[in-house]
Amino acid sequence: MPLLHDAGYRDSIKRRVQSVRPEAKPRWGSMTAAQMLWHAAGALEVCMGRLAAKERPPFPIPKPILRFMVLNLPWPKGAPTMRALTPTQEYDVEAERARCLRLIEEFAARPLNGDWPVHPILGVLTGEEYSRLQAKHLHHHLTQFGV
Repeated sequence: MPLLHDAGYRDSIKRRVQSVRPEAKPRWGSMTAAQMLWHAAGALEVCMGRLAAKERPPFPIPKPILRFMVLNLPWPKGAPTMRALTPTQEYDVEAERARCLRLIEEFAARPLNGDWPVHPILGVLTGEEYSRLQAKHLHHHLTQFGV
């Protein structure tokens, strides 16, 4: 999986975010397009340490093994999500699109070799691992909505 810090890949993700239609139906799961954009933006906030989330792993797996699985194996459709990132209401798709695009840029502006917060489920991650995680997360949900 490429890094979200790779300009070409980031540009392709941003184009896909721009392509999300408000009325799009998910290929799996129950989120609306606006909820998905809210969820994706929230994940970026967690990874930058701006959104506190106290979470327990969805399965009793040691963090190093879970981290390996999340970063390297394909994600199943309908994989568990963090409670803090589970939408509980409807959102404005254009506001969430703009927020998501802004946060993608802010995330990518952070140096890979800089300080990164401890992930609430995966533990200590490097900047490169965070960048790969967010590239994979965005790709997963954009694919969910057919873009």
